[in-house]
Amino acid sequence: MAASPSTARAINDRLALRLLQQEGPLTAGQLKQLTGLSRPTVADLVERLTAAGLVTVVGESRAQRRGPNARLYGIVARLAHLAALDVRTEGVSVLVSDLLGGVLAEASVPIGGETGTGPAVEQSVALVERAVKEAGAASLHTVGIGAPGLIDPVTGELRDSQGLPEWHRRLVAALQERLPAQVIVENETNLAALVEQREGVARDRDTFVLLWLGHGAGAAVVLDGALRRGASGGTGEIGFLPVPGTSGLPSATDCEGGFHSLASSAAVTELAARCGLSAEAEGDEPTAAAVVRLAVARVTGDDGTGTGRGPGKDGAERFLDTLAERLAVGAASVAAILDPGCVVLGGEIGQAGGEVLAGRVGRRLARMTPLATEVRATALGGGAVLRGALLIARDGAQDELFAPR
Repeated sequence: MAASPSTARAINDRLALRLLQQEGPLTAGQLKQLTGLSRPTVADLVERLTAAGLVTVVGESRAQRRGPNARLYGIVARLAHLAALDVRTEGVSVLVSDLLGGVLAEASVPIGGETGTGPAVEQSVALVERAVKEAGAASLHTVGIGAPGLIDPVTGELRDSQGLPEWHRRLVAALQERLPAQVIVENETNLAALVEQREGVARDRDTFVLLWLGHGAGAAVVLDGALRRGASGGTGEIGFLPVPGTSGLPSATDCEGGFHSLASSAAVTELAARCGLSAEAEGDEPTAAAVVRLAVARVTGDDGTGTGRGPGKDGAERFLDTLAERLAVGAASVAAILDPGCVVLGGEIGQAGGEVLAGRVGRRLARMTPLATEVRATALGGGAVLRGALLIARDGAQDELFAPR
């Protein structure tokens, strides 16, 4: 059945807007080439989108021919302002951007474990308000939030989770109540996977698993291009995975005894100490990330101590080998169930380990499973959560603003 003229126009408009968002400013000729539409159709949609305030002339191309054909059209970035939040147990980070994701302001605030629920919420909301003011924004259109814990797949709300502070849930509710904006919440590891899929090392993969290695251990699953959350939002709660090498089994309320006991920052730091390694963390990063970075530097000869084998290098080798064995256990369990073909070592620890750690995990994994599974190292680190929150805020805003009228 042929589409009606109004439906065809709406489809063409969305296609053009998506290309402008992905490619940046384009001329009418470039839009014609990329969309396959006729010149009159492209001229009509450009005029229509400009009249709607969605698109404007942002410059001219460097083509030799001047005039109307050289005009560069781009999405009106100031059409809406967005906020992204990375909510951790020890604090909150926020950034404010325009509709295209151009960052206008950034801020963070630490929140100690002794801080009450009310004060923690007020500190966080005040942080957002200050960032909005610094960005020169009158209001926010959409807020994206990344947080640890489970997101209810039906309501989209952050569920009450054992071990996580109550102020996390109250903060989401407070932002929904006090801001004239739509608020979208997603699990932090899922957001990191979204960034890997669009901008990171998994751009060429439709199916992969992100193994998040930060203060705790988690996973995100992307199958056939789609993020999978599970019946209760708990897909990827790998910290509760029963594995060999721990002192017991996890329970419904405590992941100690599960994979968390092998791969959390505390477990990795303890392993490093047994191998004679210690290091000071930078900023809010997990201590384990600093130790892994030191170990990699020692085995590659980049720590300033020379490349000869010595006690420091031997301990670093032993530490990285043992850590790789631990991570391979978790990766092999994931591979046996999902056969993702690719596992990305994410988070601050994955970034610190880089290709050195990923290579060791990959070699051990190849001996543990008959399923070919590539292991890649992230280049994004902990900043992936904030970047992912911005992506879902941008998607949410554009879905509404670019909807057919």
